[in-house]
Amino acid sequence: MSNETDQSTVFIVDDEAPVADSIALLLRSVGIRSTVHNGATAFLEAYDPDSPGCLLLDVRMPRMSGLELQKELNRRRCFLPIIFITGHGDVPMAVEAMRAGAVDFLQKPFNDDELIRRVQRALDQDRETRARLAQREALLQRYELLTPRERDITWRLVDGQANKAAALELDISERTVEQHRAQVMRKMDARSLAQLVQMMLVVREALPAAE
Repeated sequence: MSNETDQSTVFIVDDEAPVADSIALLLRSVGIRSTVHNGATAFLEAYDPDSPGCLLLDVRMPRMSGLELQKELNRRRCFLPIIFITGHGDVPMAVEAMRAGAVDFLQKPFNDDELIRRVQRALDQDRETRARLAQREALLQRYELLTPRERDITWRLVDGQANKAAALELDISERTVEQHRAQVMRKMDARSLAQLVQMMLVVREALPAAE
């Protein structure tokens, strides 16, 4: 459940004001922050991608449907967890929404407790995703501090090459390799080679072209 220091917000996008307001009231009753938007365009104009939370989105709305908004958010690489709600949902529509990345799909009328559980699950997912992305960004920033030679040695170590073998291939002394390795450990803030390997696997995934 949300707490006072949690800045996560449920963004309710529904052109039916009574429905949106009742959902906001329900969420408020259990301490979950929310904002109401009467359509997809209004949401897009107000939303800051850095704002954590989840999107509670009606499927059928005038001008821009919920599915169209989902596609637009995907195009913008904004991966806010989406829970679709509708009074007219069908299986193909649900499948389309889930394939495009929605985390859940509820049909009106829905059970209040079930809605709260699914919202809390989506908020947890968003927190985990943002924490993972923040960690990856921090690792990439540390990686940028490495010199080209340090990067070269790092990838060799990550791939299991011993200091002696790296020294021979790079035509430098084993002592020089050890010095570079110490610098890498310091710059990456790694306490062990095993931890460095784990860090660099994250970097490698983010930078597929890394040397």
